[in-house]
Amino acid sequence: MLNEIASFFLVLTVLYYVSSTFRYLAKFIIFALLSVLSASIFIPLMLKKPRDPRNANLPAWGSRQTAKILGLTWEIRGMENILKDDGGVVLINHQSCLDLIVLAHIWKIMDRCTVIVKKAVFYLWPFGLAAWLWGTIYIDRNNKETSRTAVNSTSIAIKERKAKILMFPEGTRHNGETLLPFKKGAFHVALAAEAPLLPIVNSRYYFLDHKNRRFDGGRIIMTILPPIPTKGKTVEDLDALIEETRKAMVEVHHKTSREVEVWDSSKK
Repeated sequence: MLNEIASFFLVLTVLYYVSSTFRYLAKFIIFALLSVLSASIFIPLMLKKPRDPRNANLPAWGSRQTAKILGLTWEIRGMENILKDDGGVVLINHQSCLDLIVLAHIWKIMDRCTVIVKKAVFYLWPFGLAAWLWGTIYIDRNNKETSRTAVNSTSIAIKERKAKILMFPEGTRHNGETLLPFKKGAFHVALAAEAPLLPIVNSRYYFLDHKNRRFDGGRIIMTILPPIPTKGKTVEDLDALIEETRKAMVEVHHKTSREVEVWDSSKK
């Protein structure tokens, strides 16, 4: 029996190193299992202070360990731009479900952070429950009234609790050469709260290729850009604000992605 088990794991190990498709599937399975484990194992502790954003620090630590297991490293730049004594809307480019690890790195360096996600995530228990316990705001995108209520309550949280709301302005995952057009939701939240926008750009995930089923180890550069003020601006300034923000993020995305691509090529 022991020999059969050893042989089974030997076969898995060989497949992991010789088959990129097997490695791709295996890494996503590892990511999913460890993400659920990291979130659910701390639920008893989080129940002591439900909805407290600090609860996220526990599963975030687990996510950062998962990144190491997957062979991923993050380099963080622009720490001096972090909002310390103020709330705001943090904008992040959205590339993959692996962006959960991006959030884990942000939670480590920024306090009072929470996330707005679609309501369907709540039903992915136990992860959905854990996310609720660390303060995640769930919205029903198909219900404008509840979405509007969520936006209003979010604005209050930014003003009164100096919360940092983490949002993905592209609205959907995209690992292409540039960023998708930005949705207006995050900018409405910032204008309503007269809160600064804090763009955070992660370089392109060159280590990940869904089409060819490839998931290698890799380096990611996370750049925290200077805050963009919204105080005194109105809805009439919305389009200009979106254009300014996206332009700044696209520029950094191109620059850091190229840097990572050159670095990655030199390692092969």
